[in-house]
Amino acid sequence: MQEISLDAIDRRLVHALQIEPRASWNELAPVIGVDASTLARRWARLREEGIAWVTGHSTDGQLSLMEIDCERAKLDAVVQELQRDPAVYVLDVTSGSRDLMALVFAPDISGLSDYALHRLGRLDGVRSVRTHLANETLIDGGSWRLRALDPAEAQHVRPPRPPRPRAAQRVPDELRAAIEREVWADGRVPVTTIAERSGFAPQRVADALATLRARGSLRFRTDMARAASGWPIYAWYFVEAPAQLLEAARPAITSVPEVRLAFTAASRYNLILAVWLRRLADVNRFEVALESALRGARIGDRAVVLRIAKHMNQTVGADTRATGFAGPAASS
Repeated sequence: MQEISLDAIDRRLVHALQIEPRASWNELAPVIGVDASTLARRWARLREEGIAWVTGHSTDGQLSLMEIDCERAKLDAVVQELQRDPAVYVLDVTSGSRDLMALVFAPDISGLSDYALHRLGRLDGVRSVRTHLANETLIDGGSWRLRALDPAEAQHVRPPRPPRPRAAQRVPDELRAAIEREVWADGRVPVTTIAERSGFAPQRVADALATLRARGSLRFRTDMARAASGWPIYAWYFVEAPAQLLEAARPAITSVPEVRLAFTAASRYNLILAVWLRRLADVNRFEVALESALRGARIGDRAVVLRIAKHMNQTVGADTRATGFAGPAASS
C-alpha cells in the first residue's frame, strides 16, 4: 500500500472534523489557523480525492459482525453484491479462517436473523455465515482521532449546539427519514439543502438535527483513507474473557490508541476488536500488550484485513481511498 501524504493543514482539518464533523468553516478557521475559504477548498479536494469523508448514521438498531465464507471463484461477485447492500456498513476481505467480515446493521435481532438466513444464506457463492451480535460498544470507530491538533486546540472545536428551548421534542418519522437519507450521502450537507429536497422548513430541519444528535439517535463521523492515517495495518481480534475481567479492564481497552472499534458480543468470543497498527510486525506486539492488559483473557482468533471493500457510505479501492457512494443506508 502506497502511503498518501497530507500536509499539516490537511491533517489538522481532518482531526478537527473528527471532533465535530458538521463544524462550520468559520468556526474552525481560528482553530486551524487558516481562513474559512481555504478550509472549504481543502475539504472539497480531500473529499473529491477519496481521502476523507463525513457520514451521518442512525444508531437505532442492532449491529452484528458476520464472518462469511465464500466459494473462491465467486468471491469477487459476492463482494460486489454486498458493496451495494444497504445493510452492510463495513465489508473487509480478510486473511485467516474466513473470507469476508461484514458489519451489518438491522432494525432489530429478528432483522439480523432474517438477513443472515435469507439474504446471505441464499446469496450465490456464500458457503457459510457466523454471526456475532454486538451487546455493548466500548469504542466506536468514529471516536478515533488523527492527533494533529494539540489538546488545547482540540478543546476549542465547539461541540454541536443543543436543541433550542422552543424546538419540538418529537421528530416526525418522515422528517427523520429525510434527514437520515441526506446525511448518509453527505454528513456535511447544509440544512438548507435538506430543507429544499424534503419540503420541510429549514428551522424544522435544524431543530430535528439538533434533537436527534442530542438524543444519540443520529451520529456523525469523519473517516479517512487508511493509507493517509499513518496506521496502514488493519486487523480484527476475537477475544474470550471472563465477564468480571472484562468489566475491570474496560478503562485499559478504551485507552489503547490502536483500537478503532471494540464491542462485547453474544457469541463464543465476548470481546471483538478492530485495530489499526503501523507495521505488520506490530501484530505480535499488540497481542502481547492486549493479553497483559487482560490477564486471564485469550485471543481466540485474529484476521488481518487484506482489503477494505466498503466503509460506511463509500466503496473503497485497493489504495484505501473512497471510490464512490455505495447507495442508501438500511432503514432503522
